This record gives sequence, structure tokens and C-alpha cells, in this order.
Amino acid sequence: MRAPTFLILILFLLFGCFTSSGPGQEKADTAEIRAMESKWVDAYKQRQITALASLLAEDYVITVEDGSTYGKVGFVSHSSGSLRVDVAETSDLKIRMHGDVAVVTGAYHERGESAGQSYDYHDRLTDVWMKLGGKWQLVASHYSLPVKV
Repeated sequence: MRAPTFLILILFLLFGCFTSSGPGQEKADTAEIRAMESKWVDAYKQRQITALASLLAEDYVITVEDGSTYGKVGFVSHSSGSLRVDVAETSDLKIRMHGDVAVVTGAYHERGESAGQSYDYHDRLTDVWMKLGGKWQLVASHYSLPVKV
């Protein structure tokens, strides 16, 4: 009876060695996503267009506060236009890992000027990151203004 138990234990340990994602990998991915979120916000605020574009998947789509949607090219063009961002900050970020997909939810505050008009948004956000070719890229974002009831 001891041999089968020992064999099952060995097989269980071997299986554990060959699985690529465990709690340690998930923590590392979560930390990397948190860093990517920070890089994304900083690149947007500082108008680092090359850095911003490098974070976005080719089929990236964003929905902004007024309901407009942009693809990667449209969003990069918008970000490099007559936009001035004075404040861009996230808070209350929650990151949920699903293999090679990360869903980020949180709060976002942005203040600046666009086309000569001042704005000050306090949004809720959802960002979806996907590991493509071994590299995390943003595939979708949604920013909305909370409804005051």
C-alpha cells in the first residue's frame, strides 16, 4: 500500500513542477500589470506617444466618458493633439488575473484642457490587458462618469 501512495505523491509533485502558473506567477503578473497601469497613465499624461502606442495592442479599443470609441490610431492621434493633461492618477485599483488576461478596475482622475476647454473628470475605469507574444498589452479600456443618485 505504501508504494502506490508514494507513486501518487511523486506524480502530484511532478505535475506541480510542470504547471506554468501558480500563486507565485500570479503575484508576479499582478505586480507587472500594476506597473504597466502606472506606465500607461504616465505616458498619457506626459504625452510620450511612442511609449503610449507600445502599450496598446493593434486592435485596442477605448470607450471614453462621452461614449465615443477610438481604436489605437484614433486614440494615439487624440492624445497627441491639442490636449493638455495636468492631473492623471488612478486609485482603488483591483487586478483580477485569468491566465494571460488581466482585468483592472478602479478610479481615475484627470484634469486638463482640451481644445481650449478645461475639464475635470472623476471616472471609474476598466482596463483589459492580454499577454500577446509574451508581452502584456492593453486590448480594451472603458472610462465612465459615475451617475450621482
